[in-house]
Amino acid sequence: MADVHVHSREVTKAAKRTLLERGVSVEAIAKIVYELQFPYKADLKLEECIHSVERVLLKREIQHAILVGVELDKLAEQKKLSEPLQSIVESDEGLFGVDETIAFGAVLGYGSIAVTTFGHLDKNKIGVIHELDKKQEGIVHTFLDDIVASIAASAASRLAHRLRDEEESLTEQEKYIQEEEELIG
Repeated sequence: MADVHVHSREVTKAAKRTLLERGVSVEAIAKIVYELQFPYKADLKLEECIHSVERVLLKREIQHAILVGVELDKLAEQKKLSEPLQSIVESDEGLFGVDETIAFGAVLGYGSIAVTTFGHLDKNKIGVIHELDKKQEGIVHTFLDDIVASIAASAASRLAHRLRDEEESLTEQEKYIQEEEELIG
């Protein structure tokens, strides 16, 4: 088999397109981020949250989680998974933790704040996460609700770290270096 390389630009487009096809906009995720971060920054703007979500969506770990998770959701909708996996994913069985495991793996790149925020969102399911978690006939979001929680938690953590950067008066060069480093992985 030939060594195939898919350009990261294509993966980014595919991940964003996949979210939109499943009814999840960047703005919907940003609204969750806003709700999480507003208590810590009273002058927070939704645009800052949108930017943070956009930056998180550039991470390969996040993109891969979106593509794999949503693909499994779609296969479950089409009843193309083998049993007993089909029934487990289709029903979002309570003891099935692979959906959280994939989302948790993606959130790890943003530190302990992201991890604890992911746990909060997984438990409390706010915003579009709550909508995705509702059971609807013929629609499966077993993986997607957790992945969206992962994206929102990562974006909120990213903003929290940016707030600290502002408090510490980092130079533009220092901020740029941190922005570039966060894209690794």
